[in-house]
Amino acid sequence: MATDPRRMLVTCALPYANGSIHLGHMLEHIQADIWVRYQRMRGHQVHFVCADDAHGTPIMLKAQQMGITPEAMIAAVSEEHQSDFAGFNISFDNYHSTHSDENRELAGVIYGRLKESGKIKIRTISQLFDPEKSMFLPDRFVKGTCPKCKSPDQYGDNCDACGATYSPTELIDPKSAVSGATPVMKDSEHYFFDLPQFEAWLADWVRGSGAIQEEMANKMQEWFESGLQQWDITRDAPYFGFEIPGAPGKYFYVWLDAPIGYMASFKNLCNKRGDIDFDSYWKADSDAELYHFIGKDIAYFHCLFWPAMLEGANFRKPTKVNVHGYVTVNGAKMSKSKGTFIKASTYLKHLDPECLRYYYAAKLNSRIDDLDLNLEDFVSRVNADVVNKLVNLASRNAGFIAKRFDGKLAATCAEPALYAEFANASASIAEAYEAREFSRAIREIMALADKANRYVDDKAPWVIAKQEGADAELQAVCSVGINLFRVLMAYLKPVMPQLAERAEAFLGETLTWDGIAAPLVDHGVAPFKALFSRIESAKVDAMVEASKEDLAKEQSKKPAGPLVDDPISETITYDDFAKIDLRVALIKKAEAVPEAEKLLKLQLDIGGETRQVFAGIKSAYNPEDLEGKLTVMVANLAPRKMRFGMSEGMVLAAGPGGKDLWILEPQEGAQPGMRVK
Repeated sequence: MATDPRRMLVTCALPYANGSIHLGHMLEHIQADIWVRYQRMRGHQVHFVCADDAHGTPIMLKAQQMGITPEAMIAAVSEEHQSDFAGFNISFDNYHSTHSDENRELAGVIYGRLKESGKIKIRTISQLFDPEKSMFLPDRFVKGTCPKCKSPDQYGDNCDACGATYSPTELIDPKSAVSGATPVMKDSEHYFFDLPQFEAWLADWVRGSGAIQEEMANKMQEWFESGLQQWDITRDAPYFGFEIPGAPGKYFYVWLDAPIGYMASFKNLCNKRGDIDFDSYWKADSDAELYHFIGKDIAYFHCLFWPAMLEGANFRKPTKVNVHGYVTVNGAKMSKSKGTFIKASTYLKHLDPECLRYYYAAKLNSRIDDLDLNLEDFVSRVNADVVNKLVNLASRNAGFIAKRFDGKLAATCAEPALYAEFANASASIAEAYEAREFSRAIREIMALADKANRYVDDKAPWVIAKQEGADAELQAVCSVGINLFRVLMAYLKPVMPQLAERAEAFLGETLTWDGIAAPLVDHGVAPFKALFSRIESAKVDAMVEASKEDLAKEQSKKPAGPLVDDPISETITYDDFAKIDLRVALIKKAEAVPEAEKLLKLQLDIGGETRQVFAGIKSAYNPEDLEGKLTVMVANLAPRKMRFGMSEGMVLAAGPGGKDLWILEPQEGAQPGMRVK
């Protein structure tokens, strides 16, 4: 047991309750679980909790589409999520939901304390409102043309094409992603968390508390440089979430109550257990430790908003916010079409979860680097390390002990210096685990495995077994080999708990960190059974194919096609259409606009008159391929001044965008200037 047992509360980010767990999610949960299991082996008291993030507009709308209540949907998703995590041996002490009585109570407490201390401000704002659905639209539910680069079909908060951020009210020709209707501006009273009041405190905490990784602290500096803004914590009905106390029809924004879900899940555990004091973990001066494991995409919520909320409400702050990068597969972003967007449940149908746990551990460190799951390397590394080095070390010695010595190890350790070298490595490996430098721990463990196998190779027990009168030497050598395997297996127990459990059944003892200080002597071991199976490449291929099938099933469940992606607009009259003057145009000249990613500058002959038009078709056409073609333009569109020059019309094109755009081309015989009727 550790001489200084610590009290720890460890959390993972809350998976959103409208989708399945995939191997990207599993990186975080495996990383946290390895760290938790190591801490438990050292005798520390660890409570490991998580929950589903179950509020928000997407969940409300998805439930409507499915024809069920949000409560029914999140209950089904929670069951699926918990099954996946159990399949990967994630050792949560409690898994809860943000849609819970505990979370409602704690969100009310935190909001109440912030309001009482003047940290909540109220003001009226104008927002985009869907007149068909009678709902205010979250930023991601508004789409339109980017106000910066003019790229079409962009979300209401940032542009995928140029990276610009903006308000949804700045979008050109905005549309509701819910109904397709043109949103209108509508006033609403909203509640704001006054984050600027915490600016000085946050700046000190981010840099001085030791809770934030240095590279993430540097990233947070960008927020301070641009000035912290008040944070809108309100959403208007209809909304699936908690109503703000004293504000009928107003709901807490999902990101207000989501991190409070950590507290709520722990409180639920305290209520169920009865022997854990909630307040002793969350009071401002608590001597317990609080660790969050999260992805880099939600770091600013956990490094700025969350600690400021806790400070303002007089609760303790995180001891450490451990941020990790993303998972790529075969060097690229996970892809559904390539079968590399792999759901946890799909993986579990084909492969041992401990293989992924080991591979992730072998590549994980304490930095925010992305981790690549190279499927070919995955197969070769797990087979080489776990099967050839580790399990083989046990199997090549266990047979002799069982057959020749009735399963009994030697009465003394024949190699005390070698054994001591292995046992003494615990300090360095422990340091690596503590610091989340799992890849370093694995390297050190496998270096010892190589040394253990060299020892067995040099001693060659299969040769000794044939020599007359060499039984004592054979028992001694094989006992050393099994004891070295025992040490290695203890070091790997946080990473591969199921393999460790099978090894414990073979060794006849529970593996502990402190227990490896002395070797097993004069000790009986069980008959050896296969501990681990090699990964077959065919199973990996089958998993990838199954992931493609998952995509096909998803697509078959919902209608697809241009009309689904882009519904027909509102009905217009013939008089409305007659106002549009469409003309055949000859593209006399086309050239790229260096300052714009999407635009080509076209000189269009419409029959005795030349018009200059900027068209967002650069991703689909080379300028030289357009010259000499006929197309169709809107000739009576009001000229529009752009920073590149005046645009005097619009070229007609079809397609969703990007490379998938096709300009309209009249058939042979059409002449520049002809009206399109």
